[in-house]
Amino acid sequence: MNHHLLVPLGFALLTGFLVPPLVVRARWAQQAPRLALAVWAGCGTVFAGATSLVPAQLVLTDDGGHRLADMLLTLRPPTPHQLLHLDDRERFAAFLALLVLSVPTAAFLRRLARARRTRTKHAEVLRLVGRYDPALRATVLDDERPAVYCLPGRSRRVVVSSGAVHALTPAQLAAALAHERAHIAGRHHLLVAAAEAFAAVAPRLPLARHGGTAVPLLLEMAADDRALRRCTRDALATALYALASGRAPRSAFAAGGPSAALRMRRILTPHGAGHPVLRGLLSIAAAVLAVAPLAIACCSFPR
Repeated sequence: MNHHLLVPLGFALLTGFLVPPLVVRARWAQQAPRLALAVWAGCGTVFAGATSLVPAQLVLTDDGGHRLADMLLTLRPPTPHQLLHLDDRERFAAFLALLVLSVPTAAFLRRLARARRTRTKHAEVLRLVGRYDPALRATVLDDERPAVYCLPGRSRRVVVSSGAVHALTPAQLAAALAHERAHIAGRHHLLVAAAEAFAAVAPRLPLARHGGTAVPLLLEMAADDRALRRCTRDALATALYALASGRAPRSAFAAGGPSAALRMRRILTPHGAGHPVLRGLLSIAAAVLAVAPLAIACCSFPR
């Protein structure tokens, strides 16, 4: 068996099984949500790439496996000349890798397409029953229940119910709108689709199981942090309280929702950004160093 198979197996084990439970339990994750989201995105990307390389390493010769491992660890993609001169075994290995990688990719694209269709249909309804308010830069929907949500993607827009306009103060309404615009600017729907795709492909995988619940919450917290650049903590927290019972259509981000109470406590309890970020970076470095000896040992064999 090609001993270079241990390299992608090690990275798949690290990112798919070991890191996700640690990030879920880490206190720094909610204090530095953007860093935590970067860890989740990195784990998903590395896991997909590593699992796609497992069958490739199974069929490659030891020399071919060594070259592949070298390219990955030194971040040197193959040149066009190398791609044109692959032998039959290497072409078959590339086909297997692309075949495995196509499974999560297809699931991701399906989730994006399904969410886009849902948002497009809802946007068409809003054109009929809603009215655009240039002062708020949002679509106002006649509904007594207070709600503020956004439709990301191509049909992006922020929607405010008439109940929210009457129930919230100008500062609270501005805070809620800033929160929703943060979702749109950050393209948060892409991470949601990625988390849902992993959950659909491998629901029992710790990366998918933990990421499916952690990623949406972290996205809300990241949007809160971005909104706090334009509003006060009190304004955002009280807006979340008023909108906690509000509803939003599927494939939309709502300012309130079931996570409002947890986010309110977080907003009203300021914390220093340096310490959690430092702890997060140290945790990531420790995880990478855990696999480094395996990678070095596997790639130290002569060609």
